[in-house]
Amino acid sequence: MQTKTIQDLLKTKGERPIISVEPDANVFDAVVTMVSNNIGALIIIEGDSVCGIMSERDYLRFIAQQGRTARDTPVHELMTRKVVYVTPDTDLPQVMAIMTEKRIRHVPVMSEKTLLGIISIGDVVKAIGQNQTAQIRVLEEYISDAYPGPARDAATS
Repeated sequence: MQTKTIQDLLKTKGERPIISVEPDANVFDAVVTMVSNNIGALIIIEGDSVCGIMSERDYLRFIAQQGRTARDTPVHELMTRKVVYVTPDTDLPQVMAIMTEKRIRHVPVMSEKTLLGIISIGDVVKAIGQNQTAQIRVLEEYISDAYPGPARDAATS
């Protein structure tokens, strides 16, 4: 069975708007946007370009380390500027390895300089689990002779 790619995952998720803010937005508004959309990270876009990502973890670090308020701080002061991204043809095990190694839970999907979407570690785990379940089902059907293929002769098996 073929390993699924990020493109397959995006198709399964369906069309969803990419939630983003500009780098000059204040942190409070960015957090409100994340909460109201039930998401854990925002893409930071300036013009047509991705310039950063802000996650719940970035916000928690900000709160723990800064003596400033979220309403008075622009997103660009706490966003992650070096954005790790994947391409549509990246396979799911590779994405899992990247996210684990970099200790990130959200990753944008880019093609050239075009932002196609964002996926979470939860999306990847769910897709890998569904893929493994399908593989197990095929193997069980094969073992029990229920596999839709040419009938096997017990004498030659």
